[in-house]
Amino acid sequence: MSAGMDAAAAADRRRVQRAALRAGAWVGAASSAVLAVVIAIIVAVMFASARVERVPHGGRGGGRRELVIELDGLVPVAVVVGALGVLLLGVIAWWASRRAAQPLADALAVQRAFVADASHELRTPLTTLSSRVQLAQHRAERGGDVVAALAGLRGDAAVMDAVLSDLLHAAESAGTSTGDRAAAASVLAAAHAAIAVIEPRGAARGVRVVAEASASLEVAAEHTALSRALIALLDNAVRHSPDGAEVRVLAHRAGRRVLIRVVDHGGGIVGIAPERLFERFARAADAGGAAARNGATADRGGDAGQRRGFGLGLALVRDIATRFGGGVRVEHTSSAGTTFLLELPVATGAR
Repeated sequence: MSAGMDAAAAADRRRVQRAALRAGAWVGAASSAVLAVVIAIIVAVMFASARVERVPHGGRGGGRRELVIELDGLVPVAVVVGALGVLLLGVIAWWASRRAAQPLADALAVQRAFVADASHELRTPLTTLSSRVQLAQHRAERGGDVVAALAGLRGDAAVMDAVLSDLLHAAESAGTSTGDRAAAASVLAAAHAAIAVIEPRGAARGVRVVAEASASLEVAAEHTALSRALIALLDNAVRHSPDGAEVRVLAHRAGRRVLIRVVDHGGGIVGIAPERLFERFARAADAGGAAARNGATADRGGDAGQRRGFGLGLALVRDIATRFGGGVRVEHTSSAGTTFLLELPVATGAR
């Protein structure tokens, strides 16, 4: 196990221990409070139902006054109050146990999200790799040059390695790390890296992908993470574009933010609210209605028979944007096309 994983495991143990201590403290404090209330109620009932009687003393009719408590009326009250106290303690213990188990539930949610994200993130480079293998086989069978295809395969393998490394880093650091604040990435370089992954799929349908950005434009994000976000956006755009169309990546600076737009000329988003596109498994949740567009097949022609999506691509873009202090949204959608806007901070130190 790596040092990062050891640190993450230790942090998880500390979270669980803190939750258990908080639950124990709540149960202890609540038990003391309930016990004090029960005793106070019983004592109050005792004094409320008590009466003063004169007990004869001596031979001249004198006596002393004594407080007499009737147990016949006190016992039912004590039983009822005790039962209510036990019931209240049970509710408090149930609530405290849920609080104590919450870190475990969060850990399971993170694990499921990681498995889903890793599976989705590897699908695009694997699809590209498969296309390159087929191209290399086709050229080799005809005695052609396969050097370029092999170089592409090597690049695809590097992309998958970078994706896995970034996912593992995010899992170790619970999504963010102190190093994220000092990260810097060239928008144009990340766009070109994303286009290199998506281009073979677009070329098969005549879809052209171009990027327009200043070479000096940098955002406060890691190169691999930014490339992953652009790959997901471009994959979505290319798969929903008509044959022979063009997908554009446009980026410019606006104050201390960088606005990155991915523009396509498809049929637009229907069947789901645009803000819901960034929820995990939104596509599956809407399976009974019109097709959604979150990494899945939309209602446009030309994509029949393509792999089924699971509503994860745009959710990952949102996670990456949030991780680095940015955001993503649908800026425009109509039957003439859709524009996604990815907003990120300018890299630290940039003028």
